[in-house]
Amino acid sequence: MTPSAVSRVVSRLEERLRVRLLVRSTRSLAPTPEGETYLAEARELVDRLADLEGRLARRDVPRGPLRVSSTVGFGAAVILPLVPDFLRAYPEVELDLTLDDGVIDLWQERTDLAIRSGRLPSSTLKARRIATMRRIVVASPDYLSRRGVPQVPGDLGRHDCLLYNFLPAEWEFVGPEGAIRQPVSGSFRGSDGTVLRHVCLAGHGLMKSGERALAADLAAGTLVEVLADWCSPEPEVIHAVFPGHPHLASRIRAFIDFMAERAGS
Repeated sequence: MTPSAVSRVVSRLEERLRVRLLVRSTRSLAPTPEGETYLAEARELVDRLADLEGRLARRDVPRGPLRVSSTVGFGAAVILPLVPDFLRAYPEVELDLTLDDGVIDLWQERTDLAIRSGRLPSSTLKARRIATMRRIVVASPDYLSRRGVPQVPGDLGRHDCLLYNFLPAEWEFVGPEGAIRQPVSGSFRGSDGTVLRHVCLAGHGLMKSGERALAADLAAGTLVEVLADWCSPEPEVIHAVFPGHPHLASRIRAFIDFMAERAGS
């Protein structure tokens, strides 16, 4: 700006504020006390604005709090082992992870995304596939030696089945004529897969869960798969479910991309 343009701007500013900001003479130009105060605080405001614009310009760098909910079995077996690598890759993200097999409302729980399996109901939420996992029926060798090995889903009527307390008392299988739903019952219900697994390992019944969540138990022989010919060979899809915002926060997108790449292997 030319000196004359600056002079006009300052004059208009003084008129609006109704206070003199500069003392003018033929040889010098100096700020008044009010001008000193205005200059100091204006500089602070400009610096804050520059900082704000800088942070917004770097908004694609994942940062800030991220609340994630995952099912217990898949979360413990697959998600948790990947958390340290994710935090090293995105050190400015503050991850808050909850393992819960129940159905949650993302809006009410103020959760950024949930990792869930199975068919998804129609909703305003968006979903992205991150992994697959077969669901299998297992029991401890001790239980099977005492109660016998079920050969067909209908045999489950004579067995204790360990159930989730938020799901219907029926298990789905695939036979020669397609999908069937088998009513099941038992003396124990639990809130999540960790609870059911503990009771199953103790020999108190059969449970149905994701194969990857039980991989260590199957490898050790502490749990044994049954009804393998009836459990669907088609893996169940694990989704990341999140609100359908037009502009997804970079921290949410980073977590989904990371898990889709690493958890799917």
